[in-house]
Amino acid sequence: MRDQEPAPLDKERRLSTKEAAQLLGVKPETVYAYVSRGQLSSRRVSGGRGSTFDAGEVEALARRNRRESTGASGSGGELSVRTRITLIEGDRYFFRGVDAADLAARHTYEEVAEWLWTGRMLPGSTFTAPAASVAVARRAVDALPEHAAPTDLLRVATIAAATTDPLRFDLSEDAVLGTARTLIPTLVAALPPAGHRRRDEGPLAHRLWTRLSVRKDPDEASLRALDTALALLVDHDLAASTLAVRVAASARAHPYAAVSAGLGVIEGPLHGAASGLAHRLLHDVLEQGDAAPVIADELRAGRRIPGLGHRLYPGEDPRARALFALLEQIPRAEPALLAARDIVETTARHAPLHANVDLALAVLTASCGMAPTAGETIFGVARTAGWIAHALEEYGERPLRMRPSGLYAGPKPPQPLPE
Repeated sequence: MRDQEPAPLDKERRLSTKEAAQLLGVKPETVYAYVSRGQLSSRRVSGGRGSTFDAGEVEALARRNRRESTGASGSGGELSVRTRITLIEGDRYFFRGVDAADLAARHTYEEVAEWLWTGRMLPGSTFTAPAASVAVARRAVDALPEHAAPTDLLRVATIAAATTDPLRFDLSEDAVLGTARTLIPTLVAALPPAGHRRRDEGPLAHRLWTRLSVRKDPDEASLRALDTALALLVDHDLAASTLAVRVAASARAHPYAAVSAGLGVIEGPLHGAASGLAHRLLHDVLEQGDAAPVIADELRAGRRIPGLGHRLYPGEDPRARALFALLEQIPRAEPALLAARDIVETTARHAPLHANVDLALAVLTASCGMAPTAGETIFGVARTAGWIAHALEEYGERPLRMRPSGLYAGPKPPQPLPE
C-alpha cells in the first residue's frame, strides 16, 4: 500500500520553526539551512527571537523532498544513479568505501585520483603532460582576454588539448585513463603564471602553486594544504557538474567533451565559484576587523552568506574540517582563520550553520597570496579527476540512459496555428 500524503495545511497561516521541522522531518537547524540556500523564506517574529515560515512553501518543499527520497521524478524519470565511486553518509564521505578525508591526509592528489579511477593505490603516482598538448593549450589560453575567468581558461585548455588527441574517441578503459593522466597536468601547465616563473615538474600541487600564488617560495605546510584541498575535492557524488558529465558520457561524448560539460556547470555561484564569494566576504571581514557589520550588510541585501551550510551534511562538512586542521599549522593563516570563525559565530545568531569547504578554501587562498578566483581553479582541476571516474563508469552503462521525459504543462493540443 502507498504511504498516504499528509492532509493539506492551511496555506495562509505561518509555521513556527518547530512545526516546519516536523513537517519536513528534519532538525530545526536544517530548516535554517534551507533558508540560507534560498529554498525557504522566513519572517522574524515581531518582538521575539524566532522565525515563521510560509505553510505553502514548507508543504511544497516537503513534497519535493519525498519525491527525491524515493528516487522518482514527476515524469517518472530516473533521478538515482548507481555508482561505486563516492558515498556520502552522515558527516563523512567515502571514495570506494575508504574515508575520503583520511585518504587525502595520507596520499597525494595524484594517488587519490588513481584510487578513484581504478580502486588501486599507486604510491608515487605523477601525471605528465605531453609537450604538444601543452603548447596548443597555452596558445589557446594566452589568446583569451585578461579578464577571462578561471573556468574559461580551463574549458579552452580542455578543448585545445582534445584537438591534439586523434584517439580521443577511443572509450576503452585504458584509453580513457591515459587521457585523464595527461589532461589534468595539461590544464595546470596551460594556466598563466601568477607573477613568477612557471614550475612544470614535481607534484601537481607544486606546479599549480606557481599559477595561483604570488609567493615565490612556498613553505611545505602551505603546499601540503593545497595538495590536500585537491584530494578532498576530487569527487562529491552526483553534484550538478558531475551529473552533466554523466549525461555527456551517456551520449558517448569523449572524455574531453565530458569534462568540458562539467566545467560549463561549475561556473555558477552555487557550485565551483562559491569559494570566490567566500574569499571576498573573508577579505571584507579582515579589512573591517569584525564580521558583524559585514554579515549585516549581506543579510540586508537579501544575500545568502557564502561558505556556510551544505545540503548533504547536517553537521560539519568533513572537507572543511580536514582543511582547517592543516591551515591551523600555518602561522600566517591565523588572521584568516580567526575571521572565518567570526563569520560562523556571528551568523549562528541568525542561523546555526557550519562552515563548508568553500570557506576553508577561502582561508587557504586568502592566506597564501592567491586571488579570490583561485578556489575556482583548485575546484576545477581537482574535480576533473572525479569527472573522468564518472565518465568511465557511465561508458559501461547502456547508452543514452540519462534521458528523462519532460512533464508537459503547456496548452492542451491541438491548438490553432498562430496568425
